[in-house]
Amino acid sequence: MTRTPRSFRTVTATAAVAALGLLATACGGGSGSTGDASDGKPVTIDYWTWTLGAKSTVDAFNKTHKDVKVRFTEIPSGTEGYSKLANAVKAGNAPDVATIEYQMVPEFASQGNLIDLTKYAGETVKTKFPKSIQSLVTFGGRTWTVPYDVAPQLFYYRTDLFKKYGITVPKTWDDFKKAAEKVKEQDKSVRLASLPKNDPALLAALAWQAGGKWFGTQGDAWKTGVDDAATKKVAAYWDGLVKDDLVQTFTGYSPEETKARAEGKTLSFLGASWSAGGMKTALPDLKGKWAAAPMPSWSAPAGGNYGGTSYGVLTGSKHVEAAAEFITWLTTNKAGVEARLADLTSPSSALPANPDMRKVAAAKFDTSYFNGQDLYALASREADAIVPGWTWGPDQMDVYTAIQDTTAKSGFLAGVEAGERKAESGITDRGLKLAR
Repeated sequence: MTRTPRSFRTVTATAAVAALGLLATACGGGSGSTGDASDGKPVTIDYWTWTLGAKSTVDAFNKTHKDVKVRFTEIPSGTEGYSKLANAVKAGNAPDVATIEYQMVPEFASQGNLIDLTKYAGETVKTKFPKSIQSLVTFGGRTWTVPYDVAPQLFYYRTDLFKKYGITVPKTWDDFKKAAEKVKEQDKSVRLASLPKNDPALLAALAWQAGGKWFGTQGDAWKTGVDDAATKKVAAYWDGLVKDDLVQTFTGYSPEETKARAEGKTLSFLGASWSAGGMKTALPDLKGKWAAAPMPSWSAPAGGNYGGTSYGVLTGSKHVEAAAEFITWLTTNKAGVEARLADLTSPSSALPANPDMRKVAAAKFDTSYFNGQDLYALASREADAIVPGWTWGPDQMDVYTAIQDTTAKSGFLAGVEAGERKAESGITDRGLKLAR
């Protein structure tokens, strides 16, 4: 349960700074005001997130802290949520603390949306998290966010329906296709799985697993590969399954997608460590009928990171010290982790990035929904299997939007090609160097 993921070996700090142009934006953005309660009253900070268990953590923090109070607001996940955060910074009404997934840290930092937390949380990140995780939030010796969780991919499946249709958990993507064919042959109203066309983060994780590298650096220039050979293989595979009507393409997190799972019309789904918590509330009547397994792979067992969150302080915050105190409690304090898992209406199954907190989370998480399966042990093993060498780019949100919009109209292969074009133009539009 305390295994250290070896998967997040990104670019070196020096190369990242040169390519991102972080130093220039950081100096221009300022560090905000500490805003301590000089009048003797508690400091109130705003916290925006979409993560499960957030309200219970805020309630627990507010009960145990007199000098800092947190005001919680739920926002959408994905591109909509990041647009909301970026627009709030521009308008001067951004929250103090927000969830920033790892893929968005370079972009948010390079655009001046994040306050440099080196003074307030740099030592925490350096001493409480593995170096491989530190590299996702630290550039040029500056700490921009504090890690919370890692998100290895997991394959969730209905044990009773797999038995009914005579299929076993697929170990490879070839096995997955064969199982999909077998299910359709037996019942044309049922499919093995659904791959949403509106979830570029999932497509990125699948490309990562296959050995793709969407971004990299060459000296002080960015390299792009959103449509590299590995990613094209993945995109073509899913286009083929869609063309042959072997999988569904429900909108991710939609009522239609949930209904199909609830009614047994979708037998499995491609998720991550964090998916388990939401299943308890979305599919309560299916308790005891789901299990998790490693994601199918192309050859040797491998995985990709599907999400993963950190916490940052947004530019304009007047209470940086208070915000850093709350973030540190969220990510490294036993009470913070336990509070997140104690929320019965919005339970979390996130795998903490801090290895010591994984023990806490595993002890608190209710495994009865999965018939006692040790999901944290599985997730920790799969974190170790994530392919190293992936780098996120400085225009990730625009790339995601291009992929999502084009995939909806023309398929996954066309989507990654559109993503590559946007990756290249986004880098040059930001005044950064593009390797040719």
